[in-house]
Amino acid sequence: MTKPLRPICDDGLPNIAGHEKLIEKTIKDAALTPVFRKTGADFGPANAVFAIALHMHQPLIPAGGADMKSATIISNLKDMMDHQGAGDNHNAPVFAECYKRLGDFIPELLKEGKQPKVMLEYSGTLLYGLQQMGRDDVIDALKKITCDPAYRDSVEWLGCPWGHAVAPSTPVQDFKLHVKAWQHNFAAIFGTEALERVRGFSPSEMALPNNPDVAYEFVKTLKDCGYQWVLVQHDTIENPTTRQRPDQPHLPQRLVCTNSKGETVEITAIVKTQGSDTKLVGQMQPYYEAKTLKPVTLAGKTVPPLVTQIADGENGGVMMNEFPPKYKEAVRECSGTRTPMMNVTEYLEHLAAMGITEKDFPAVQPAKQAEIWKRMTPGDGPEKLAEVIETCKKDVRNFNMEGGSWTNNISWVQGYDNVLKPMEKLSEHFNRAVLEKNAPTDEDSYRRALFQLLTAETSCFRYWGQGVWTDYARELCRRGEETLDKDYPDTLKPPKPPG
Repeated sequence: MTKPLRPICDDGLPNIAGHEKLIEKTIKDAALTPVFRKTGADFGPANAVFAIALHMHQPLIPAGGADMKSATIISNLKDMMDHQGAGDNHNAPVFAECYKRLGDFIPELLKEGKQPKVMLEYSGTLLYGLQQMGRDDVIDALKKITCDPAYRDSVEWLGCPWGHAVAPSTPVQDFKLHVKAWQHNFAAIFGTEALERVRGFSPSEMALPNNPDVAYEFVKTLKDCGYQWVLVQHDTIENPTTRQRPDQPHLPQRLVCTNSKGETVEITAIVKTQGSDTKLVGQMQPYYEAKTLKPVTLAGKTVPPLVTQIADGENGGVMMNEFPPKYKEAVRECSGTRTPMMNVTEYLEHLAAMGITEKDFPAVQPAKQAEIWKRMTPGDGPEKLAEVIETCKKDVRNFNMEGGSWTNNISWVQGYDNVLKPMEKLSEHFNRAVLEKNAPTDEDSYRRALFQLLTAETSCFRYWGQGVWTDYARELCRRGEETLDKDYPDTLKPPKPPG
């Protein structure tokens, strides 16, 4: 019997599995229904529009005790709160306020008769950590603007991987588990009706796979899970013909991903146009850029371009201190003008009302794939792809298949064997013990093992370099192995190779 859909289960762990049929039905039933553009109105007099998204994340770490091997898994935010004298941990109370404050800003501005908009992306580990800490004030503030009909049209939630996993270097079957786990957890906290309105996806670290087989599985996962568009970084995509970045980045693109077997899948891509500096959002640069733009032609029709940016919602002095007054100032100034705020799904729904759909958007593909398709044909197969990739690494300067990200100066792979190998071992063990045996997803043992796997794959364990963060990762992997050994003991040893 399926257990109730509630945020926290009896054992204190998050609800991240067991209701797959309910989640799938929720998404399928809502797929064709507009959620933000509920009238027949067009863009009206707008010259250009702009959208901002706030990315919020805190990892879970084994730090609730002096000995890492026995310490409780807690939110990094809790660890910061408990040790405010160390490093930048004094920011912890401000971080918590940042997670909450849109719950105040939106009602305040609507009461003034303004038209605030914001897109929110909170990792599953952050949401769980807030609940574990008893921060009901934060969760309730988010529920208000997510579920209350008076406010919810101002807020668009973006899906993301539950454990903030980096798509290019996370096993594809695990990445799909992250995507589904976030949907489960979100529906458990905010309700299935709120999940119906989640149409866009924000990849962790803005990381887009560029290996053709991984990119294909990435987009297929998003489509299978009901997502209609994905946010991408400008320099992670290319025109298939010219190999250049999109020449109209303020219009939706059609991200086309073809694998080595010749299979193709497509999804709408919205381009984050420049930089990684939180100043872009903290000082509301998208608004001021949009004010310089004019309507453009798309599919024979005149439409306003869209300027889109995303930034950490809490990180750095600009976001902590400058963003609140600047956001309110921009909302008050732009409301009712020819440069309004507009969340992305609302924008796409306006295009659809004009008869403009995904097939009308210019085609793009993940960066560096043109170099591969110059040397092979889709359908040549995985072995040929592997051969071509190795050739390109030797012949083409700076060629790699690690994916594109806003952190292009950071490798998510090189120098992290001591983290990646335990993660890969845990992933293989989970796949062998649980997925291949179709273990029931509504059992506590499944959820415990899944929690360990997803938590261990968080990007922070590589972002911060060697040291305590890589120690955290290895400890979480050890616990994952221990959990599998205990709950799925018949798979302690890998199967013997044939022969």
